[in-house]
Amino acid sequence: MRPAYEQPFWTKSGWDPQIWSISAAGRTPGAKCEQPARIWNTLVVEERGDRGVEALAAAQNDVVHSLQLAAIGMSRSAIRHRVDRGSLRPLLPGVFLVGHPRPKGRAAETAALLYVGEDAALSHASAAILWGIRPAAPGDVIMTVVGRKVRLRKGVHIHRVAALDLRHVRLRHGLPLTAPARTLIDLAAGGDDLDAALNEARVQGLVDDAALDAALQRAPGRTGTARLRALLNAETGPALTRSELERRLRDLIRAGGLPWPQFNVMVRGYLVDAIWPEARVIVETDGYAVHGHRSAFERDRRRDLTLAAAGYLVIRVSWRQLLREPMAVLARLAESLALAHERAHAG
Repeated sequence: MRPAYEQPFWTKSGWDPQIWSISAAGRTPGAKCEQPARIWNTLVVEERGDRGVEALAAAQNDVVHSLQLAAIGMSRSAIRHRVDRGSLRPLLPGVFLVGHPRPKGRAAETAALLYVGEDAALSHASAAILWGIRPAAPGDVIMTVVGRKVRLRKGVHIHRVAALDLRHVRLRHGLPLTAPARTLIDLAAGGDDLDAALNEARVQGLVDDAALDAALQRAPGRTGTARLRALLNAETGPALTRSELERRLRDLIRAGGLPWPQFNVMVRGYLVDAIWPEARVIVETDGYAVHGHRSAFERDRRRDLTLAAAGYLVIRVSWRQLLREPMAVLARLAESLALAHERAHAG
């Protein structure tokens, strides 16, 4: 096993150091992945004493490990002295926050990684938050650890695996975490909003169908693969044309007894699918999933913002919702029209 702080990467003034490294490892007995990954901390600083502490903290989101403090010449008594006076604040066993009353930024994630040591990566919701495909929310730091047990601590949730494929690990903001496709597989194993996370990952260009398929093939028996595969298969639903979508929308509005809208009219330079002019409610139907097309996503967002600024409520309805959730679509339209009616009479 490689020591946690082997292979130093020296810091220099004004230069962002590499904190963790990822490389291919030899085959692990019993491991089923073709390219096992090795992950370890590579940060060592030139400075000693308090200047060294400052350099470590600057590189690691204000967090340091006792082994790193020892490497810059700080004794146990010196560490205890700094803890007593409050310049070092314990976060986890052997891990300290430098100079602040509480963690900030990515301190919690960094502390968890330093505590667990080598061959560990942020995963599941923690990785999704760092990738920007899930909103940040309070909760444990979730990690995947390779091939060993780690004593559980409050605020740190551990998933243990025999091996982690090199293609399933990345560095982001200097921290090791699961790759976007692997993160989506992990999210699929829980109760997360997988559809929203998948859409955001595609819009940001983090994954495409080929990358998702490859990741699924590398993790055939992993919990979450079936749910993600089912979602991908569901996206290949009927190739409804624009006219077919409009017909289904018309049928739904007629069946629900809603006021009849205008169809295919220009509003603020945009051709909209349906509009109730007095209520200022617009419905747009999406015949083909826009997942993965940044330009289309951005264009639709600009369109919606322009219409919203003009006082219109834009409701987007997918083919899947029209086919599988028609009553939910109808209820939303009815509610929006009722609220618009109330506002008009209140004014």
